[in-house]
Amino acid sequence: MDVADEAAARGLHRVGARSPLRTYLRQAWTRREFTFSMARYRVLADLEGNRLGVLWLVIKPSLNAVVYGLIFGLIQGDRRPPDYAAYVLVGVFMFEYFSSSLNAGAKSITGNRSLVQSLAFPRITLPLAEVIEQLLKLMPMLGVLIVVLPFMGHMPSWQWLLMIPLLMLYTLFNAGVAFFCARLTVHVRDLAQLLPFISRILFFTSGVLFDVNKIFSKWPELIKLYDIYPLYQVLEIARGLLMTDRVVNPAHWISFAIWSVVLFVAGVGFFWSAEERYGRD
Repeated sequence: MDVADEAAARGLHRVGARSPLRTYLRQAWTRREFTFSMARYRVLADLEGNRLGVLWLVIKPSLNAVVYGLIFGLIQGDRRPPDYAAYVLVGVFMFEYFSSSLNAGAKSITGNRSLVQSLAFPRITLPLAEVIEQLLKLMPMLGVLIVVLPFMGHMPSWQWLLMIPLLMLYTLFNAGVAFFCARLTVHVRDLAQLLPFISRILFFTSGVLFDVNKIFSKWPELIKLYDIYPLYQVLEIARGLLMTDRVVNPAHWISFAIWSVVLFVAGVGFFWSAEERYGRD
């Protein structure tokens, strides 16, 4: 009997050993208060560092909406979608949640190296806390939409309540992305430098600033590809719910729900499989 067998026989386990997936998820669930508290305190810390406080959470994406909206609005001319201001505002605010989750989630392990090396806990709570933090930061933006959209002719309706299940699916989707990026960044540190550029490319190609059906009217095959593109789907669903002159495509709901659940489950498995390497690589 070697040392490993002797330790196992006496109930001793290797430090940092990966738990079975079910046990791992149960451990992460028992630390849900820790995860949420970490996200909330980070939001408060960011707000305390800015004199404008919570207003900055709204001002930054609003400025992006104004600048990019003006530029792309002029470029598109008569191909702009109806009610372009509301169209861009909803698109920019919703995409900001994905972009922030992508970039912050990717650095959740490498940016907390001392914590990872000193304490034993499910590391998946770190990227999950980053996504929750970005969700909390999204709330003021949605508050602005609730106030501003009626002045743009889009009065509140029962459909606005469907934003709740949409955000739940969107959070699953963003968490899945964060899990993948968090692990990949541990193995390839330079990926963290590339992600902002990838995020920017996705911003300009996801229909945030233009109507896909008008811009690509001569390429129907490309429009069909957009119909299975998850970031485009979530933007279109949000616009269909918040803007009274638009209709939600039920197929987008189904497709995005599948994307969200599959990506989240795959992300959990992908992240968990390298649990022992975090803090060592």
